Amino acid sequence: MTTTITTRTVEYPADGLTMIGHLALPAGTDRRPAVLLGPEGMGLSDVERRRADALAELGYVTLAFDLHGGRYLSDPEEMLARCLPLLADPDRMRGIGHAALDVLRTEPRTDPDRIAAVGYGTGGAIGLELGRDGVDLRAIGTVNAVTTGRPGEAARIRCPVWAGVGSEDPIMPPAQRNAFTAEMQAAGVDWRLAVYGGALHAFHHPTVDHPTVPGVGYHPQHAQRAWRDIVDLLAECLPGDGVRI
Repeated sequence: MTTTITTRTVEYPADGLTMIGHLALPAGTDRRPAVLLGPEGMGLSDVERRRADALAELGYVTLAFDLHGGRYLSDPEEMLARCLPLLADPDRMRGIGHAALDVLRTEPRTDPDRIAAVGYGTGGAIGLELGRDGVDLRAIGTVNAVTTGRPGEAARIRCPVWAGVGSEDPIMPPAQRNAFTAEMQAAGVDWRLAVYGGALHAFHHPTVDHPTVPGVGYHPQHAQRAWRDIVDLLAECLPGDGVRI
């Protein structure tokens, strides 16, 4: 069964651009727990918009945020030229995350004390940086974003962290996974890592009709499993009346 949701486009400034996000609201008028949803490096697409809508149907106010000022970067070289410097600059990532979070928090339907960050690729790295910046989140969930931060700052993460990654992902290889888990463990974070056997990078994302960076591939079974793992994380960390699991 589905519930009636409403959606709208929201514009806000970040990173010197006018970002264009997708806000999905559950049925009703009461305040609800909320999710900040970040896209892969290519940018906000209908894939993330549909996920935001699905989370709204489960009872969460959800903002799928923008990375590139309303653009979707289908050219891998253009995407890397923007995302690699961004991923190397925690302050820029935090700026993008905080700007979107401010939009989500000011939505009247949002319970500002019950917000989680979920992200894929670059969007997941931004969620982690919000945690490292000490933002009061109830959970952080990432897929393809087992990124490490500046030394010691993971100790500022105040919520459970769940991360998913493909075992054959050349962009997030075992050495990167090990560095991420060592950082989380040393910081005393409540962390979990799910490794999906045989999956490549962006295994959650349906196949696209344009070139991609090497090492990307869709794995429908693991995509469904990762989604269920994220829903379970939210059910655990954002419980409340009206949430459907």
